[in-house]
Parts: sequence; C-alpha cells; structure tokens
Amino acid sequence: MAGTLYLVATPIGNLQDVTHRALEVLRTVDLIACEDTRHTLKLLNHFRISNRLISYHEHNELERAEELADRLVAGASIAIVSDAGTPGICDPAFRIVQRAIEVGATVVPIPGAVAFINAVIASGISTDSIFFGGFLPSKKGDRRKRLEEIRDIPATLVLYETPHRIAKSLVDCFEVLGDRRAAVARELTKLHEETARGRLSELAERYGKESVKGEIVLVIERAALVEPKRETPTPRSISKRVKELEKEGVDGKTALKKAAKEFGLSKSEAYRFLELSK
Repeated sequence: MAGTLYLVATPIGNLQDVTHRALEVLRTVDLIACEDTRHTLKLLNHFRISNRLISYHEHNELERAEELADRLVAGASIAIVSDAGTPGICDPAFRIVQRAIEVGATVVPIPGAVAFINAVIASGISTDSIFFGGFLPSKKGDRRKRLEEIRDIPATLVLYETPHRIAKSLVDCFEVLGDRRAAVARELTKLHEETARGRLSELAERYGKESVKGEIVLVIERAALVEPKRETPTPRSISKRVKELEKEGVDGKTALKKAAKEFGLSKSEAYRFLELSK
C-alpha cells in the first residue's frame, strides 16, 4: 500500500495559530519536507517536536518530488510544510501532490492559516466571490498587462505584493483598474499587523511616501461594484427612458427627474433633450 502525503498548514506569524491536528501529524509522520529546515525547526522546537526534516523548495522541487514519491510508494507518511501558511499557495507543493496522486498515495490536507483569506475577511470589501491572483509580475509592463487581464473579473481581487514594489503596484492598479476601494494588509497575525483601507489613489499616495516591511496582501473591489459608465445621453435615449418610467406608473415630472439622474444630467438639461426629441 502506498503511503500518505499530508499538506500541513503552519502559522503565518503567531505560532499559537497552529492546530492540534497539525502538531499531531508533524509528530507522527515518517518525514517532514519543508522549504527551509531551519525555519521549520524553530516551529518544531517551540512545540517540542522531534522529527526528521528534508528540504523541499523551488530550486530542488523536481528532483525531490521524485524522491518523495518513491518513499510514498514504499509506504511512508510524509508531511509537506511551507515557511508560513498553506503549502501550494504561492509555495512549492503542486509537483509532489501530482506525483503522489499518480503513484496511488493518499493526499490529506491539514487546514490552517492562509494570508490572503485573513486579509480579505478583514478588508471590509465583499467576500462572496474572490479571485486570488498570487504575486503580480515584477516588471511594470508585465504587471500592467496582468492587471488588464483581470480588470473585469466580477470578483474581489486579492494579490500578494512585496514591500519594495507595493507603491508602484498601487499606482498601476489605480491607473489600470480605476479608483476602486482597496485594502493593504501587512504583517498579518504578527506584532506590527496593519490593514490600511481607502481608495487606490489614496493608498498609492500613502505608500509612495512610506517605507514598509513584511508580507503584504492587496485586496481590491470588484469591477461590478465600480460605478458603471453611463450611456451617452441623446434626445432619443432620454425620451425612451422617460416613457419606460411612465409605463411603470411613474408620473411625468418624477420620470424626468429620475432619467436625468441616471444619465448624469441636471433636470433642466434632461428637459432640453426631451424637448429636442419631439
């Protein structure tokens, strides 16, 4: 029988956020594969766990996935952990999960912290539909192209960014996406945790002046919640809308006032359009 691969979520900052189930798995598996053995050792030492560690990171992922797959075939139980958060979310794990499935091993996720989930629920921005885009490209041209690709997605946009790029990225977001509501979450669960909220223009101005550190999550309001572009008013369109409202039982004076508001016109401007349509 093939063994079991556990994908164990670890704290993104505060060590008390680790689950009892995660600790039990880390105690009992045959091997723990981690991004940085020194980093994971600090977590294990804090909870007095002694187990064998092996490195598994982006630079050795291809070869290590094969080695770990062979161990799974032999019946071993292996835990995969990243330096912080859930393995596979912008961290190595995909290849070993793929190989584990191919060799018939059981794959078990051990849930826990995910930075972008914590950021979006604290942002004050809608959470009913979320698009997670990982890290934005580092080069300006590539970054703006990526923002163009995701601009019209009808979901709250959630992105990772680095401290030295956040100011430039906010400017690009403002220019490509428009002045949407947004939040910048930094150092979540840690001592200097901070969530700054405002329009993209306001946040771009703020972080253009501030130097920040730590892990950053950027949450941006969806396209559907941004005020839609109004139809260009014409005598015909104003007349048509007034008649539609009147058919709904709205009196003529109120219908004209409502149509004017919908087209972004003053009442007198709408009346002039209406007169031209006759």
